[in-house]
Formats: sequence, structure tokens, C-alpha cells
Amino acid sequence: MPGHLTVPWFGRKRMRMTRTVNIIGAGPGGLASAMLLARAGLRVRILERLDVPGGRTSTITSPEGFRFDLGPTFFLYPRVLDEIFTSCGFDLRREVEMVRLDPQYRLVFGAGGELLATPDTNRMEAEVSRLSPADRGAFTRFMEANRDKFARFAPFLEQPFESWLDLATPDLLKLLPILKPWKSLDAELGQFFSDERIRLAFTFQSKYLGMSPFKCPSLFSILSFLEYEHGVFHPIGGCGAVSAAMARIATGMGVEIHYGEPVEAFDFNDRTVTAARTSRATYAADATVINADFARTMTRLVPDRLRRRWSDRKISSKRFSCSTFMLYLGIDGLYDEIPHHTIYMSQNYRENLADIETRHRLGSDPSMYVQNAGVTDPTLAPAGMSTLYLLIPVTHRHPNVDWRREAPRYRELALDQLERIGIHGVRKRIRYEKMITPDDWQDDYEIYRGATFNLSHDLQQMLHLRPHNRFEDLAGVYLVGGGTHPGSGLPVIYSSARIASDLLLEDLEIDPRQLDQPPQAGGKIHGTEPASAV
Repeated sequence: MPGHLTVPWFGRKRMRMTRTVNIIGAGPGGLASAMLLARAGLRVRILERLDVPGGRTSTITSPEGFRFDLGPTFFLYPRVLDEIFTSCGFDLRREVEMVRLDPQYRLVFGAGGELLATPDTNRMEAEVSRLSPADRGAFTRFMEANRDKFARFAPFLEQPFESWLDLATPDLLKLLPILKPWKSLDAELGQFFSDERIRLAFTFQSKYLGMSPFKCPSLFSILSFLEYEHGVFHPIGGCGAVSAAMARIATGMGVEIHYGEPVEAFDFNDRTVTAARTSRATYAADATVINADFARTMTRLVPDRLRRRWSDRKISSKRFSCSTFMLYLGIDGLYDEIPHHTIYMSQNYRENLADIETRHRLGSDPSMYVQNAGVTDPTLAPAGMSTLYLLIPVTHRHPNVDWRREAPRYRELALDQLERIGIHGVRKRIRYEKMITPDDWQDDYEIYRGATFNLSHDLQQMLHLRPHNRFEDLAGVYLVGGGTHPGSGLPVIYSSARIASDLLLEDLEIDPRQLDQPPQAGGKIHGTEPASAV
């Protein structure tokens, strides 16, 4: 019968090929999966809760004409997505205009000093030496060491990890002296930089994973390496423009996208998902790709009795990333002397991290990220105006913080913090404002505990210890996005889509390397049609 899978929940037997796939969520992982699976000739249907594509990588549009990225604003290491586009017959750079930023960002240290991060080696060496003469030449040594580390480890970020046996390969074991899993990221950077401010400049990227550099594994020194080696890009129109382009391409390839249609339940045959139900219809399928927040989806849509490894109790016991307090401001005029990206590091960075990760409280001098995209992209605001995007890392939802009471106070604190990076008098220039707290991330955007970076990435929650791309608790279910392997961040989310799609096609006995049929055409968009996706 339609939607039936012959695969037992615990096995890897072959599926009957009725070639219909439901994808839950039109985030970056879901959209990438849709393109790859449509390219393979499957009938693909995306069910998306929001009225626009992108999930956390979507665009907020105000009535006044201001546009903001909801979540990610750094577009890094485009190679993975470029390869996905190419495999589907498209050119990423033709579909989305991108600007490589230089400087990549400005770092302002509460303890004193600034650093303009540039991909130009000579200029970056000069910046490091100016701030810390003792670290002259260290940037070049850091890049050389991590160039080798990344080249040797990258292939493992592009393959599934389904058991500890996948770790016991000779090639991976040989990498242990390079990966040094017993060391923290900060300790690893201590090999190169003596000045703590410089170390912070190359470890704050652990926040992309929602982690502290003092707890994050040393492997992730490759994050800052990727920025300098391959660039920090701004897609014109924001990162949401990339999602919109993917939705447009997927639709042209035959993918059905149902906007404004959240999944309310799954139908099961034992531990096999046979259909997804919304308020409008029941959609049978042979396989289901879940791009929605993993923990939130499991605890809401999958009965606890069906989950042997990832029960409610097990999920609750896991370590989750931090959350974020957000302000999206449409302002009169432009702060043209402020770079595109600015990061302010709290004067006592360790105390700030402890407030977030262990004390679960709000400090008085939080670190903050500010995007002033108008200096690069005038399309995001009406003429004579610009946008400011403020992000403050905070604890995920916790009883210690009542955001109904704290949000107004924290707004004032965030606006005061702008003075520290040279943005003055912003209150009188605000023409539009939107705020998002951890409560909103959970309640409005369906993120478990409001943990915007999903499960944390410590050694007990990496590789095969994360939920598997071929989900181990249910048959015919595949996971993409930050809550599965390889983890959070756009490049690895796109990689998760490629891994999961290859596993699904393998189970359908389709070899993606032998595809030669042209993509299908005539996809449909259902529900509210976002102008950016048609």
C-alpha cells in the first residue's frame, strides 16, 4: 500500500520503491535535500510551518521595507552548497550574488583593544602584531597547521557515523594526534597565541556551535581557519536570499512546497512512519526527511514508546547549546564607519560564558554581535535607511530567567552596549523594531528549550553519538540540520543533507553517481506564496 516500508525499525533492508518523500521543514537542510532527491527522480513534498522558505535561515520583512536575516548572517565555506547546485545543474554564484567581505569582521575587546580580521595574510599578521607583538608570525603558523588538519579531517564530515565502529577506522585513528580530542579549543590556540584577546579572536567561532571555547573540542579550530582560507561572504539580500533561491530551484525541479502547513502528527505502522498529517491533508510517503528541530519534533510528534534510544528522558538529559536574545532594528540613516560585522567581547569573557552555560543568568556586560549590513547591501532597507541586527548569546530557557520580566530591561542593556562599539544615538533613529527571546525561539519557532544551536558539540555528543542521519529509532526516517551529524552551521547542515540523501537513495537502490535524467519541472507552491520563492 502507498507509504508502506518493508524496513524494520532496527534494520537496513531495502525499501520498496514508490519514490515519494516527505520533507518536514524548508530550512537549508530540507531545501538541499529536496534538490538532491528531486534530481534523483523522486517525488518530493516539503511541509513548512512558516509562510516563507529557510526556517532559521529565512528573511524577516517589515511593512516599512526593512529586511533581516532571522538567524545566520555569516555565509561560510560555500563549496558544499556550490557542489549541490552543480549536481542539480545550477551555478550558485549565478543564482545568488555574493560579496566576499574584507575586513571579515571587527573585534572589540572589553578588556581593551580592537582587531580588524582580514583574509589578507600580511595585513592580518600586522593586526595581530599590533595588538600583541609577542604573537608576531603566529597567524601564519596557525593557518598552516589547520590547513593540514582540515584537509585530512574534512572527508569524515561528509560521511555518516552510525556506530562506534565507524570511529575505529585506521585513517581516523591516525588523525588522533592531530585532532587532540582531549584538548579544549582555547588550549589548542594557546599553542599559537599567547595573548588571550588573540585567542578569543580565533575561538569565538565556537559560538556558531553554541559552545564555550574552554569546553569546545580542539577540532573546531578549523572554523576560524575556514573563515580566513575560504572567506566570509554576504549574499546580497542576506542569507535568506540563498534559501529563497533554493526554494525557487527546487520548485522548478518538481518539488511541492506547502507553506503555512505545519505537521501536526505522523501516522505509524509499528516503528515505520507512513504519512504526515497537517490540518489540510494526510500525505503518505515512502520516506520522511526531518529538517525541523530534532528534539522538538521528537517530543511533540513521535510517541515516547516508539523511541528506544532517543526517549523524552534521554533527550531531556542531553546538553543543549545556548540561546540568543535578538533585536532587529530598522534605522534612519547609515552608520557607514562601522564594518559589516562587529563582535564585542565582554571584559570578563569567562564570567560571561559561565553566566550563560552554568549559572543560567543574565550578566551586566554581555558579549554581543552586530551586523551593519547597509555598508555592503543597500537592498535591505528603504533609501536613506539601514538595518542593525543585534545578537546576544544567553542561556537557553531556564527557570532562572523570566523573559516576560527581563526582556524590556535587556533591550535597554543591548542598546547601551552599542555605545561600546561606536554606534551612538541609536534610540532616536529607530524606525522599526522586532525582539526575539529564548521563549520566542521555543514557542514561535519550535526550537527545544530555545537552544538555537541545537545539541551542544562536546565529545559525548559528536559523530555517532548525535542522532543519526539514518534515524536509528524509526524506519524510513532521515535527519538533516544542526541536530544531527555533522552538526550546526550552514556548511555542515548542507553536508548533512547530502549524507542523508545518499543514505535514502541507497535504501531505494538508487546510485546518485549514475544519474543522467534531467530534473523534473512543474513544481507547486501551496499555501501562502512568498514573493522571494517564485
